[in-house]
Amino acid sequence: MQTPVTQKKIIPIIPLNDGPEIADETSACSNAEPYALMVLGDSMLPEFEEGEIIVIEPEGLAHNGSYVIAWHRDEYIFRQLVQHNELWYLKPLNDLYPTDEVPGLEVVKGVVIQKKKPGKRSSMKSYA
Repeated sequence: MQTPVTQKKIIPIIPLNDGPEIADETSACSNAEPYALMVLGDSMLPEFEEGEIIVIEPEGLAHNGSYVIAWHRDEYIFRQLVQHNELWYLKPLNDLYPTDEVPGLEVVKGVVIQKKKPGKRSSMKSYA
């Protein structure tokens, strides 16, 4: 009996200091493809618990109230996008964390379209 050959896909590790713009030739995903992240920390409680998986649409339409991934203060951050008057803010849902004003929608790098608890089919929730 012949053993199947497993082809390994190489995913490059990019240093954090490369910033939000990564060259296409070093990226394992197309910039337009949705991707998943795991929620870490408690800044987005009670809606998002640590360990939940969120799906991000990089070209999603961000609007007041959207949950987003943004490039802010030299790092990616998961927050709710909130508009007050003519200003935009990245707001945590947990009041223990500060709300930050941002210059505009250009900081948004993706919109959360879905969340799910690992291993539980019935726990999926969509935001699109």
